[in-house]
Formats: sequence, C-alpha cells, structure tokens
Amino acid sequence: MTADQRASSAGTADGRDRLASLLDEYAELERRLADPTIHADQAAARRVGRRFAELTPIYKAAEELSQVQEDLVAARELAVEDAGFGAEVTALEHTLPGLEERLAELLIPRDPDDGKDVILEIKAGEGGEESALFAGDLLRMYLRYAERRGWVTEVLDDQESDLGGVKDVAVAIKTKRVPDGGYGVWSRLKWEGGVHRVQRVPATESQGRIHTSAAGVLVTPEAEEAEVSIDPGDLRVDVFRSSGPGGQSVNTTDSAVRITHLPSGIVVSCQNERSQLQNKDRAMRMLRAKLAQLAQEQAAAAASDARKAQVRTVDRSERIRTYNFPQNRISDHRIGYTGYNLELVMAGDLDGVLDALTEADRQARLAGEDHLSRR
Repeated sequence: MTADQRASSAGTADGRDRLASLLDEYAELERRLADPTIHADQAAARRVGRRFAELTPIYKAAEELSQVQEDLVAARELAVEDAGFGAEVTALEHTLPGLEERLAELLIPRDPDDGKDVILEIKAGEGGEESALFAGDLLRMYLRYAERRGWVTEVLDDQESDLGGVKDVAVAIKTKRVPDGGYGVWSRLKWEGGVHRVQRVPATESQGRIHTSAAGVLVTPEAEEAEVSIDPGDLRVDVFRSSGPGGQSVNTTDSAVRITHLPSGIVVSCQNERSQLQNKDRAMRMLRAKLAQLAQEQAAAAASDARKAQVRTVDRSERIRTYNFPQNRISDHRIGYTGYNLELVMAGDLDGVLDALTEADRQARLAGEDHLSRR
C-alpha cells in the first residue's frame, strides 16, 4: 500500500464507516469508565480501560485532522478577501496529508491481543545440560527486560537442572496498569516464540570447543476467566510430590498439580507452591491461556500460523534467532537482523531487535498482510 493509498483509505466509505464505529465505541467506553460502578469489577474495568487506551490514539488523530480541515476551510474563505491568509492556507495544506496518513495507519486492524499480558514458557532442548543453562540465561534476559519496562513478573512453575539451569519454566509477565495506547506485554514479546539457538563454549566443556544447542520459547496472551469457559468435567487433575534437580523430592506432601484438558489433550502442571490450591490456580491460568489461543487458531485455521510458528520441536534447524557468544552477535533470521551487542541483550537490552521486528510487522500490515510471519 503506497502512502497515497494509505492517506486516502480513511476517506473511503469503508474507512469512514470504520472510523465512525470506532469513535462511537470510544464514546461508549468513556461513558462506562466515568460510571463508578464499573470499578466494583476489576477485571471488567481493566478490559474496558485497555480497549479505551487502544482507541485513544485514533480519537486524538481524528480530532486533530477534523480541526485542521475546519481551519483550512476557514482560511480559504478568508484568503478570498485578504491575501495575507494565503500563507496559512499553504501551511495547512501541507499539514493535512501527514495527518490523513497517520489516521489511515491507525485504522489498519491491529493485533487484538496487543494490550494483553502474557505467559512465557522456556524449555531446554537439544544440547543436554548446556541447553538447560542457556534456557536459564534466556529466563534472566526476559526478567531483566521486564524490569526495564516496569512490568511485573511471576514465576508460575519451574524445573531446575542439576547445574542450576532450567529444564522448563513458565512466567507470567504483566503491566502494572493499563498500558499506554493499549500496547501491553504481548505487543513486545509475541515475537519471542520459537527456537533460540546458542553458539558458545559451554561451562561443561573442558576442551574450549564451541558447541551449539537450543532452547524453545512459547509466548501466549494471558486469558481472563470471562474469556474462556472450561467445563470441570473436561479436566483430569492429578497431584504428586514436587521434585527438584536430579529428581529428588522437595516436598513431603502431594502439592504439585497436573491438569489435563481431555478434549484438546493440553497438559499443564505447576509445583512451585507448597499449597495444592495455589498450584492448581496457577496451572488453570496457564491452561486458560493455551485454550484461548487454541480457540483463536481454530477460528481462523486456514490463515493462522500463531502456534505452529512458535515451538513445534526444540530443534536447532527450526531456529528463529541465534546467539553467538564468541562474536558477541545476535541474529534474528526472520527479518535478517544482526547486532553485535549480545552482552547487552543478555542483560535485558532487547529493544533493538524487538523494535526491528515491530517495524517489519508494521510494514507487512501496510502492505496488506495480516502480520509479520513469526517464523
């Protein structure tokens, strides 16, 4: 889509109808937020606030464009009687296309999950203990990035390896408040799902040889209870004793919980807490997120690549990104991005690669594609 096409799209009948519909929705959300009773239901208030934040940039852009259009009409009328207004007409005429293009870009359908929090899972793959150590490094990278962004993190479940790495971990990452512009954690971390490959001299290698191993990352938008209906009869809940590195028991009671959703075959487990109820609650959060994403994929099965574009198998050949420690290099293979600041990236400075992926996605949407392919 060219700049001219984008600039004119808001002026088409479809564009005007969509804008009018969104502005009506904005006004209704504003009315609901002004009603004190909505805050009695914090989940509902958060959903309304998040959607209101998503629509605010569109409302402001439409208001600014409308004001400039009105000013231009007035300036042209005045210029007929007073040539001194000619300069103002010219200035407004130059301003108008940029505002039209910006509004048209905002009207392009966005990812409906952009405002959501996420559950991020990391699983060790090929490479044995070195893969588990790398999975632990990835976990620390994401936790540090979340800290930089002012997000809140909560480890839902983790299984450590013998040498202090991570075999499998699930972390909830969320914003502290309604995100600006409706761009929440998912809008930044949705690109992270896939196989991450590392090339370095492992701590377990005594000969100084560079090894290659991999870890898998899966990112799902966290679903609220109102979004997913789960029939208790569809669940099999098993309890067991939690275990630590080497398989030793770390709890004397059967507090760990494994939940199997029988219709879909999805299995989630949690063993971090000493309370069986707390572990079950965390496991249900993970299950809701997975079922919500599965429902989205089934609704658009022909076009969706959301989950299969993440982790099918933790195999080095399906990598989305490579972390090369000897060269201090990070490469994202989906967009051809290369940076030589790996040390900073591992310390949580992920914005460079994430900004590049976000811009590639924006260009894909402007070109008429649904979104940037995540593989």
